[in-house]
Amino acid sequence: MAGTHHGLTRLDQLMKTCIHGEGPARPFAQTLGRVMLANPVRIKNITHADVIQALDDLSQSMGVTENTDGPADAGMTFFGQFVDHDITLDATSALGTRIDPATIPNVRTPSLDLDCVYGAGPEASPHLYGAGEAEQFLVHGRKDNPRDLARTCAGKALIGDPRNDENILVAQVQSVFIELHNLLMSKRVDAGAEADDIKACAHDGIPKHIWHDHVSPRLSNFEEVRRFIRLHYQWLVWCELLPAFVTQDCLDWALEQSAFGWDAPVMPVEFTGAGYRFGHATTQFEYALTDGAAPRGLFALPGFGPRPVDGNIDYAMFFGMNGAVASQKARPVGPALGTPLLNLPFVHAEIALADIEETLTLAQSRNLALRNMVRDRYTYELASGQQMAARLGTKPVAVPDILKAKGITKTPLWFYCLQEAEAHGGGKLTGAGGRLVASVFANLLRRDQTTFLHIPHFKPWHGFGGQPSILAGMIAYVEANRDHIHHADDLRCG
Repeated sequence: MAGTHHGLTRLDQLMKTCIHGEGPARPFAQTLGRVMLANPVRIKNITHADVIQALDDLSQSMGVTENTDGPADAGMTFFGQFVDHDITLDATSALGTRIDPATIPNVRTPSLDLDCVYGAGPEASPHLYGAGEAEQFLVHGRKDNPRDLARTCAGKALIGDPRNDENILVAQVQSVFIELHNLLMSKRVDAGAEADDIKACAHDGIPKHIWHDHVSPRLSNFEEVRRFIRLHYQWLVWCELLPAFVTQDCLDWALEQSAFGWDAPVMPVEFTGAGYRFGHATTQFEYALTDGAAPRGLFALPGFGPRPVDGNIDYAMFFGMNGAVASQKARPVGPALGTPLLNLPFVHAEIALADIEETLTLAQSRNLALRNMVRDRYTYELASGQQMAARLGTKPVAVPDILKAKGITKTPLWFYCLQEAEAHGGGKLTGAGGRLVASVFANLLRRDQTTFLHIPHFKPWHGFGGQPSILAGMIAYVEANRDHIHHADDLRCG
């Protein structure tokens, strides 16, 4: 049996072997990068202050004070946030400082492997797991709120990525996957028909000798459950999350094309800094947590601390499920943001753009839309929307009049993606933005030989059926079987 690298389960070695071991160069680099050349701000007859003011004026035009329903369920915004936290973490660059994306480490593994849930597994991330007979179960829940995340004595969430505790909505997406793991581990330990289904799915697409060489017998149940969940998660991302926000023609195009070539970065800054930030525009002004409850403002849903019981959501309010409760909806993708996002309450310092000797006012520094566009133009120097459209072969969208009035001839990529969605996508990403986002995910699934995409006959488990979506079926399965999780009391912390 192959030797185990310190800190890695053998199945993680298998993943690394499949991802890194074969194929052309640079398959899964651990840094960000570009798919297009840098596009610095070129000043002609205006000043940098003029550019910033024009971007500020454009951002102010986006503000809305009422909810608008788009095609996606409200919970998909926060599932999308959860996915973002699974594949990207730029802990290096700072707004106001120019940086080469190729030097930015991506702290998350750039693959859909749920490391934000599992960390590096029970051997290398033991603080996320129980002890004794529960050492392959994830800690979850507190005595005062069994549905909260497990926490340290300081109230910090014991999870693979602390960002998934930043609000109580994404935290409860995290909980679904933790509880699902613990429930399926319980089923696997008990044996029976469901255990057989888990095992068969986990081994699908992996030769017996590869599994034997890379999976410790002691961790066999754990690795089978983890791969079962990973495969379903990957399917959910491609078949439910992306179709909720990206037009189908863009998804089909991305599977048929290799838009940027094998040597392009797996995690391009055009995606992390612009395209995938479309989620900001799908956030509603306020949400009701349970049926009949008064809506709460977006920033009245804070995380990063113990969650009271009245912060627990009725999942049917966020994901369409069978029953009398109608789910809330996400905003349509488009150039509109709830006004709370234009005045972030947790920003308390002005942003200095040292390279151009300009400083944003505190009000500008709190403006998420402006921050996105300043980061685009002065930190990452991203290609414009029109340049990306030319690169991906889509029809360009006109520069907004607010920018034209200042002599600006190209549109920041983030805003451009939102423009396309409103003009041509029916509230979904389309054109250059749709192809960009779809292509990055298609590339992740294509390069990793362990994903569902390489199992042509893969179908989601029947146990997650009976609901309008597989994600809703997964949630319903957890809700119906939560009382059957082994060691539940022992897994609670904080």
